[in-house]
Amino acid sequence: MRIVTLEEHISFPEMTALIPKEALGRFGQSPVMEKMRPKLADIDDQRLTSMDANKITLQVLSVDTFGANLLTAEAGPAFATRYNDLIAQRIARHPTRFTAFAHLPMTNPPAAADELERAVVSYGFRGAMISGLTEDQFLDHPKFQPILERAEKLGVPIYIHPGVPPAAVAETYYSHFSHHPGMLESIACYGWGWHSETAIHVLRLLIAGIFDMYPGLKIIIGHMGEMLPMMMVRSNRAFQPGNGGANQRTLIDTFHQQLYITTSGFFTQPPLRLAIDTFGIDNILFSVDYPFSTNEMGADFLHNIALPEDQIAKIAHSNADKLLKLTP
Repeated sequence: MRIVTLEEHISFPEMTALIPKEALGRFGQSPVMEKMRPKLADIDDQRLTSMDANKITLQVLSVDTFGANLLTAEAGPAFATRYNDLIAQRIARHPTRFTAFAHLPMTNPPAAADELERAVVSYGFRGAMISGLTEDQFLDHPKFQPILERAEKLGVPIYIHPGVPPAAVAETYYSHFSHHPGMLESIACYGWGWHSETAIHVLRLLIAGIFDMYPGLKIIIGHMGEMLPMMMVRSNRAFQPGNGGANQRTLIDTFHQQLYITTSGFFTQPPLRLAIDTFGIDNILFSVDYPFSTNEMGADFLHNIALPEDQIAKIAHSNADKLLKLTP
């Protein structure tokens, strides 16, 4: 079976070296990140070997959390352009195995919109991935409208990945763990904090009326829906149109029409069943979260889904093929 994965990360050391250490912060220099750097930098060797061993046809690559979003509005655009050029050069060696999401200079939204278009038109990139908040602001801030407008015009999705928690959030919620670096990263990022932040990000887009303003815009989130499937009915009741928000449609209708979720990092069947029951089979896309999760974990999970073959194929590749306009 053809298998496409969407949340698969890269980080080129020559680019990371250009980011000031104070901008990277404690999370960007954590033991976990240091351990992963060789795998993040690799495209040609171990990554391909692992893909072959687990019968993964295509990875959609994206820059990890630490990039142009940490740079100034002046420095970000040239950095993002250079990064996308490097990605295009390196994946050109394996055109049937890799494509990419554009890396954007989010601190300069007009330049980010232009870079998105350049990467899509010049290199065939399939959309963009952003990492959490930009200068403590969510995508519903008016200054980001050029990016959303351009993505809708180009017909490509934006993948919202969690990012480093803002300083005020870290201080309020996680200061108790500041003397326990391993636990700090776990609770603030992949153990909990990342997922609730991304759920809030999507809910803000709904309440601010962003989905209605850009009805052709498609948003992707990972990690089996960032806890939103469990909360869907309750949140739908809370955020009804006319209940104080700017949304013109219900949460359920909006999410079914414009929000897609991937399985990245979630490899047990109960969360998948809940995601299917709430989001629907057509809105779920397979992902691994390589190298932070292994392709073996992902492949084992995929091959143990107890669904008809045509529905497994939707998750494995056909939903992604349709959304990203991939040619099998």
